[in-house]
Amino acid sequence: MQILYTFIVIGVLVALAFLLLGVKVFFVKGGRFPNTHIGASKAMKDRGITCAQSQDREAQRKK
Repeated sequence: MQILYTFIVIGVLVALAFLLLGVKVFFVKGGRFPNTHIGASKAMKDRGITCAQSQDREAQRKK
């Protein structure tokens, strides 16, 4: 019985975590998860830093 209670509590906590992480996505019209890609960061763009995929893509074009 103790194991069942533990699984129920864990399930509720995981569901709550997903709900809280996705508040903007679930409850805001047109909401999306934030873009955490390096290329989307203004500070990185200002420094000229791009992600490895973008650098590889540019290198392939130059060949």
